[in-house]
Amino acid sequence: MPPGGGPRGGKFLTDEELENKPKVTAALIKRVLSYLKPYIPQLSLVLLCIVVSAVCSLLPSILTGRIVDVLTGMDLGGWIGGGLSALIKLILLSLGLTLVASLIGVGDSYLNSWIAQHIAYDMRNQMYRHLQKMSQRFFTTVSQGDIITRMTSDISGVESVVTSTFSQILSNSITLVVALVAMFQKNWILALVGLVIVPLFTLPTRLAGRTRWKLAREAQECNDEINGILNETLSVSGQLLVKLFGREKDEFSRYQDANGRMIRLNIRERMAGRWFFVVLSTFTTIGPMLLYLVGGYLMMERGAALTVGDITVLVALLGRLYGPVNSLLNIQVDWIRSMAMFTRIFEYFDMPVEIEDKPDAVVPKSFKGEVSFEHVDFAYEPSRMILKDISFKLSAGRSIAIVGPSGSGKSTIVNLIPRLWDVSSGMVRFDGVDVRDLQLHALRGAVGVVTQETYLFNGTIRENLRYAREDATEEEMIAACKKANIYDFICRQPDGLDTMVGNRGLKLSGGEKQRISIARVLLKDPALLIFDEATSALDSISEAAIQEAIDPLIDERTSILIAHRLSTILAADEILVVRDGQIVERGQHQDLVHTGGTYQELYETQFKKALPQ
Repeated sequence: MPPGGGPRGGKFLTDEELENKPKVTAALIKRVLSYLKPYIPQLSLVLLCIVVSAVCSLLPSILTGRIVDVLTGMDLGGWIGGGLSALIKLILLSLGLTLVASLIGVGDSYLNSWIAQHIAYDMRNQMYRHLQKMSQRFFTTVSQGDIITRMTSDISGVESVVTSTFSQILSNSITLVVALVAMFQKNWILALVGLVIVPLFTLPTRLAGRTRWKLAREAQECNDEINGILNETLSVSGQLLVKLFGREKDEFSRYQDANGRMIRLNIRERMAGRWFFVVLSTFTTIGPMLLYLVGGYLMMERGAALTVGDITVLVALLGRLYGPVNSLLNIQVDWIRSMAMFTRIFEYFDMPVEIEDKPDAVVPKSFKGEVSFEHVDFAYEPSRMILKDISFKLSAGRSIAIVGPSGSGKSTIVNLIPRLWDVSSGMVRFDGVDVRDLQLHALRGAVGVVTQETYLFNGTIRENLRYAREDATEEEMIAACKKANIYDFICRQPDGLDTMVGNRGLKLSGGEKQRISIARVLLKDPALLIFDEATSALDSISEAAIQEAIDPLIDERTSILIAHRLSTILAADEILVVRDGQIVERGQHQDLVHTGGTYQELYETQFKKALPQ
């Protein structure tokens, strides 16, 4: 059976791949090659290794003919001599060349892997750096799974492009050329016969491969269904739902049915190539027999200057042709997939960075935290305006509470200050400077935000606190924790600041996570503090603990409070009431509560219950 044969051979594109085939242009090829440019010396060495390895691996097949001639007494002498000594030299030379080809192959594999890993390293760094610069629009529009796929699977696929696709094209092409030259050098008639036979080797492989590919796709779809069942029913929430509704038998039946279908498809896939294998084996036998027949005819009837060893060499070289030919016939699939992979990666690289520093961005020596909005409009999409003509000023050392119904645009207003989004029109100033003129790093360093959904990394309390400032001392962390009203809780833990918080802080309660996040923001020492509904998802005890931490902070720093709790609102110097993206009311609690407007409505439905009885 020829190398690389068998019913598994043949590669095919999926319907989706056929539909979305990338347009391969000179610009795309040039861009792909630009990633290889830094590694030209290593690539040159790889090319040399491939050439030498291809030649060395084919020479033993050629020497086999001389060995046969020596054994049959037909050897014509030459540089290697004749007799037993010639046989020993030929065998040792063949073994030596095989060993050299194998060793060079090891070196080639190492260099290929080294180049591929370094190109993937460069692309991952480039992608991560680029994604860090993307605005919130990107992260709220694109699914997290797609981002992770581009960062992992797609870029990892680049490694196989370098180590497999490119090197296979070179290696197989060189092997093919060297084998053909050797065959034609021996006898051009037999060489042509061999070329006619080679396609017959590949046809059964491709037919079998197409059938198995179709069955494998169906099996994969079934496997995806099984994985979906497992994810749904064996997750923490899923298995609880199954138990509470008594659906164990139904879910088992669903799993059993999908599992049975997958088994049947797998058996069909493995058996699909058996008849093709019989045909392939027949062609594998016919090929050499045909060469022996034609070669014998030329020797016996036509008096051709051929030896048994020459025919043996041609048969051996014919067998060596199958692998490269089959691989090169399939290379189109690898090539299209490779280009599609690069295209997907380049799609991300080509996404414009919406929010970035101007060349002359301002870096103030210090910030006071003064904020002003001047006729600000904002829309996530041009057809849907979120904020309309927002204007207000927050002086340094003062505080503002922003209240309003859900979806009125409260969080959007504060997100414009650190430039998570940019205004559609109007201007946001920070300490009198348009935020678009400030250096992003400096601006965001001056703004501290405590959100409703607290995010903690899977590590210790200490590591989460130092995320705000790596050089924070023990004393500074303790002081921040005391201000955030969380230090007593930390002291009660056996490991203190080294207590593990779990994935996303799941080992802590909502109130504990929120107070740690407040301490983390305090370590940042921002000029402006923003509390975005920091107590909305907490019970009354946790809320009281956090409110006790927030109250003195509001007195110390410039603050913006998005709140639905009356106690938080009353602590502010001014209240802005937002509805449908507009400031509809502003003033103090006592001035707004009896106006009959939005604030009174919110007070009656949400705030009033928080008043002390």
